[in-house]
Amino acid sequence: MMMLPIALTFGAGCALLNIWLGWRCAQVRIRGKVLHGDGGDPLLARRMRAHANFIEYTPITLLLLLLVELAWGESPWLWGAGAIYLLARIAHAFGMDADKPTPARGGGIMATWLVTIGLALAALYAAYAHGSSTPAPAALSAQV
Repeated sequence: MMMLPIALTFGAGCALLNIWLGWRCAQVRIRGKVLHGDGGDPLLARRMRAHANFIEYTPITLLLLLLVELAWGESPWLWGAGAIYLLARIAHAFGMDADKPTPARGGGIMATWLVTIGLALAALYAAYAHGSSTPAPAALSAQV
C-alpha cells in the first residue's frame, strides 16, 4: 500500500482550514443577517476575499505537494513546505480582517508564493534533472 503522509496530512489540514475560513464568513453573515453577497459589510467582504484567495492558491499547491512526494518520497523539507503553507494561509486570513495592509497579510501571501514557487521548481527538477532513466520513486517501486 502506497502511503503519502505529507499529501494526506496537508490535504486534511487544508480541508479543515477551508471550513474555518467559511465559518469566519458565516459568523459575520449571521451577525449582520446577510444572506447573499457581502451586504455592504466591509469585514464580510474581506473575509470572503480571504476565503476565495485560499481557494485560488490551495489546489495547485496541494497538487504540487502530492506530485513531489510521489517523485521523491517523504522528506523533512516537504513537511516544512506544507507547514509553512498552512501557517501562511492562517496569517493571511487574520491579516485580511484589517482595513489596512498588515504584516500577517503580506507575510502570508509572500510565504504562499515562495512555497508554491519552491514546489514548482522541485517538480520541474524531479521531472528533468535525471533524464528519462530516473528509477521509480520509492513510493511507487514498493507497489511493483
